[in-house]
Amino acid sequence: MPVRSYLPGVIEFVHETLLLLPFLFATYLVLEAIEAKAGGALERWLERARSVGPLAGALAGAVPQCGVSAAAASFYAGGVITVGTLIAVFLSTSDELLPVLISQHMPFDLMAKIVGLKILCAVAAGFVANGVLAVMRRRRREVNVGDLCEHSRCHCREHKGILVPALIHTAEIFVFIALVSGAIELAMHFFGEGCLEHLRLTKPVFGELAAGALGLIPNCAVSVAGAELYAKGAMSGGALMASSFTGSGLGLLVLLRTNRDFKENICIVASVYAVGVALGALTGPLL
Repeated sequence: MPVRSYLPGVIEFVHETLLLLPFLFATYLVLEAIEAKAGGALERWLERARSVGPLAGALAGAVPQCGVSAAAASFYAGGVITVGTLIAVFLSTSDELLPVLISQHMPFDLMAKIVGLKILCAVAAGFVANGVLAVMRRRRREVNVGDLCEHSRCHCREHKGILVPALIHTAEIFVFIALVSGAIELAMHFFGEGCLEHLRLTKPVFGELAAGALGLIPNCAVSVAGAELYAKGAMSGGALMASSFTGSGLGLLVLLRTNRDFKENICIVASVYAVGVALGALTGPLL
C-alpha cells in the first residue's frame, strides 16, 4: 500500500495524541502541588470531596475527550480520588462516539438519551463501587503522590519545585501512550471496521459481550467504528451501549502504567467490563 494512504491516519493519530499533553501536564502539576502542600486542611477537603466524587466523575467523563479518563487514572493512582469516582469516569466516557453520531446526522434525542443514561448509570455504579470495592484499597490518611515517583523511578524528588517533576511524569506517560496507542492504531488500520462487521454485534447477549470487550481497547477508533456500525444497522443498541460503557479511552492504559497494584487493576478492568456489559443489555432497548 502506498505511503500516502497512511498519511491521513498518521496525521490524525499524532494530532489526537498531542491533544493529551495539556491534560497530562495539568494532571501531574496538580498532583505535585498536592504532594508539596498536603496538610490537614487539604486532607479534610479531599475526604469531603470524595463523598460526591462519583457524581463529579460521571459529569466530567461525559465530556467527549479521552484526556479526562487519563487524568482520572493518574489521580486514582495518586490517591486523590476513590475507586468509585474512577469507575464513574470510565463508564461515562464516550470518547469519539458523540462526534461520530453527530456526523452521521443521528437524532438529537437519541444522543441526549445515550449521554443521560451513561451519566445516571455511571453515578449509580460509582457510589456502589465506593461501598463494595473500597476494600481493594486501604484508606490512606494522606495523599501520597510519591507512589508514582517510586513506580516510575524518575527521581523527581531530586528536583525542587513542582514544574520539573510534572514535566518528567508527563513525558514518561506520553511516550508510553504514544508507543502502545501507535501499535493499536496499526492493528485497527489493518483489521478495522470490516473485521468488526463479522462479529454479529446485532445478536442479543453475544453482541453485548463482544462489544464490551472491544470497548476495552484503548483507542478512539473502536468508538468511531461502533458509532458507524450502529448508524448502518450492523450493531444493536445494547452492543453500542456496552462498548460505550466499557470504552474509557486511554484511561485504562494510564491506570495500568501508573497504578502499581496489578491485581487491583485487573479487578477494576473486570468490573468495568462486567458492569458495562450488564448496563448495555439493560439500556440498549431504551434507545
